[in-house]
Amino acid sequence: MIRIPLTSRMAWQALQEHATESSSVHLRDLFRADASRGERMSLQALGFYFDYSKQRVTSETMSLLLQLAEDCGLRGRIVAMFRGDKINITENRAVLHTALRAPRTARVEVDGRDVVADVHAVLDRMAAFAEQVRSGAWRGYTGRPIRTVVNIGIGGSDLGPVMAYEALRAYAVRDIQFRYVSNVDGTDMAEALRDLDAAETLFIVSSKTFTTQETMTNAHTARSWLLDHLNHDAAIARHFVAVSTNAAAVSQFGIDVANMFGFWDWVGGRYSMDSAIGLSTMIAIGPENFRDMLAGFHEMDEHFRLAPFAKNLPVLMGLLSIWNTNFLGAETLAVLPYDQYLKRLPAYLQQLTMESNGKSVTLGGTRVSYETSPIYWGEPGTNGQHSFYQLIHQGTRLISCDFIGFKRSLNPLGEHHTLLMSNLFAQAEALAFGKTSDEVAAEGTAEWLVPHRTFEGNRPSNMLLAEQLTPAVLGKLVALYEHIVFVQGAIWDIGSFDQWGVELGKVLAKRIAAELNAADEPAPSHDSSTNALIRWFRA
Repeated sequence: MIRIPLTSRMAWQALQEHATESSSVHLRDLFRADASRGERMSLQALGFYFDYSKQRVTSETMSLLLQLAEDCGLRGRIVAMFRGDKINITENRAVLHTALRAPRTARVEVDGRDVVADVHAVLDRMAAFAEQVRSGAWRGYTGRPIRTVVNIGIGGSDLGPVMAYEALRAYAVRDIQFRYVSNVDGTDMAEALRDLDAAETLFIVSSKTFTTQETMTNAHTARSWLLDHLNHDAAIARHFVAVSTNAAAVSQFGIDVANMFGFWDWVGGRYSMDSAIGLSTMIAIGPENFRDMLAGFHEMDEHFRLAPFAKNLPVLMGLLSIWNTNFLGAETLAVLPYDQYLKRLPAYLQQLTMESNGKSVTLGGTRVSYETSPIYWGEPGTNGQHSFYQLIHQGTRLISCDFIGFKRSLNPLGEHHTLLMSNLFAQAEALAFGKTSDEVAAEGTAEWLVPHRTFEGNRPSNMLLAEQLTPAVLGKLVALYEHIVFVQGAIWDIGSFDQWGVELGKVLAKRIAAELNAADEPAPSHDSSTNALIRWFRA
């Protein structure tokens, strides 16, 4: 298969020329020239109101970006993913997180097998178990109900569940508390266990292979803690369940394999929060709300699969990120949710986006000659305004922003929500239009102070709004960003579904761990810096 380099494509070159020609155009000029721009450059779909009028684009820009998507075969790549083709070429795997939220009536084949029935079999087992824990029917070794659930995982086995729990806390049971442990730093586990009653604690160990170093280190520490308190190996089966595919290792740990919930190699860790990895989420919010979240995921999947590109939320947002990254030079993207429940969303999106598209070679193995994934980061609401917005408004770096907000609060207290939303809309306006030196001077500002109070503006942003944060809306929101990642990867011609970049550090860490503990062994054979660090630790 002959691959045309991205930068050799006519649409890419046309965008480069267009970016040069429009570099001096300010958003103030664009809005002044088009009184209906705010309405024209917006889209309503799936309950979202998406406003991209404050992006530094024109109708010509959007036309060229859509042409780029066509030239890069985006439609065919979407079809291939949903069809179950092995588009993860370096691991020879299908990429079918979309099957995790397919309805029972759907049919999705992997290697000739319909996997939808398997997915729903696991979901049904999860639901039955979750109801047992929530109702108090599931009892610990001493006969007491569960009052704390501790999820032990790392990466996608942690970031997704903890983000979803925080996002949907308003829907969660309040008589069970949920804690999440991921860091191999003993402090993380020590603080999680410090005030717990072992007789009322359930651990969920999430590791596909049941060999992940950080997860299993934490799991064995939790196991030892439990046995110290309950004094019998039989207690393990009542206080531990597993999300894994390694039945032998799970059984050896002491977990009843009847309480092992599986998933599949066509689900990447960062795409797995709606699989059995979400067991803690289902216990927290209940099976019905979990299914509503899955329905939201599926609704966005179908929108992405079927909607015309010009009216397709993930396609538009993916293309706009490419415009900002590759043609305007924005190196980072700030995700700014104006809802405290979404406080962990930026951290979740960091893994989803940067582990997926933080690549420097194409699918064909050649070095890219353009930037790939921007750095994703952010904080919720007005917290960020009193932290890093100064840099976004007046700093030297161009930072694009995704603002996220809701019409109705889940906790309507006085004027809080009105003030929150006024700040949301004001920040987007200020970033776009700024404040000229003439406007500052007209306020009577001293001449020497004018430069300090001038805002350049012309900072690009998206505004994504919904009625209220519900399980279904969260599902749509996460699926939206999953598919944005797909669009970016398809355009950049990179593999979004492997993560070889995390492997080398893991291999070296295992080797160094043995050397740190072998104080009487000869000096380790690393570089002089690493050798010195190992000697310092040994001493």
